[in-house]
Amino acid sequence: MRVSFGRVYDVPVDPGSQRVLVDRLWPRGMTKERAALDEWCKNVAPSPEHREQGRHDQRGRRTG
Repeated sequence: MRVSFGRVYDVPVDPGSQRVLVDRLWPRGMTKERAALDEWCKNVAPSPEHREQGRHDQRGRRTG
């Protein structure tokens, strides 16, 4: 089985593939129809604390 990763805003590469969103928050400005998801796994996404940690670079500065 081949797994590829992409952004929910990207056009699906393989029309026959399964699209799964792994995020606790629904993407801003995205409709369910446009997302064309097969599943939304918000319970396995990083916790809010881990999401905040990911916003810092190695030197402790905010990246975005």
